[in-house]
Amino acid sequence: MNKGRLEAFSDGVIAIIITIMVLNLQPPSGSDAASLLPFLPRLAGYLLSFVFMGIYWANHHHLLQAAQKVNGAILWANLHLLFWLSLTPLVTAWMAQAGFTSLPTACYGVVLLLSGVAYYILVRALIAHHGRGSTLAKAIGDDFKGKISVVFYAAAIPLAYVYPGIALGIYILVAVMWLVPDRRIERNFRD
Repeated sequence: MNKGRLEAFSDGVIAIIITIMVLNLQPPSGSDAASLLPFLPRLAGYLLSFVFMGIYWANHHHLLQAAQKVNGAILWANLHLLFWLSLTPLVTAWMAQAGFTSLPTACYGVVLLLSGVAYYILVRALIAHHGRGSTLAKAIGDDFKGKISVVFYAAAIPLAYVYPGIALGIYILVAVMWLVPDRRIERNFRD
């Protein structure tokens, strides 16, 4: 199957997710500087989730640029990823409105963890379809960054119950690790 529709659909879903996130971002209730204070946690949550959506969009784009074709397993793996990403606006709003308390911060981590697992499944489905010797498989390699991200998310979830700030720090650390799109694919196709 041609991959074009998968790319267009995924881009559209991610754009809608970002739109929902910004629509959940209610403006401050007053017009003075003091009214900004309760707004800052919501803005911080939105910023973190916007960065995550951008990271997934950029890496998804690179991944599909390396793919030649898709099959049914890849379509379902992609839908699985989009499902978990679509929960991001919900947990973002809850976490920010609750003031980054334990349970919402842990649930945010669960969505990040399961999004990471779903992305890993999508990568494996693409490699299985293209073959272990494909340029895509060589570009992905052992995917250390993807695996360590999932480990960090899994560690952050229980830490949210000890101190939510630690979990948030880990989420930010993973985002920083991924801010630069995965260059392995570009390098392999350039070579």
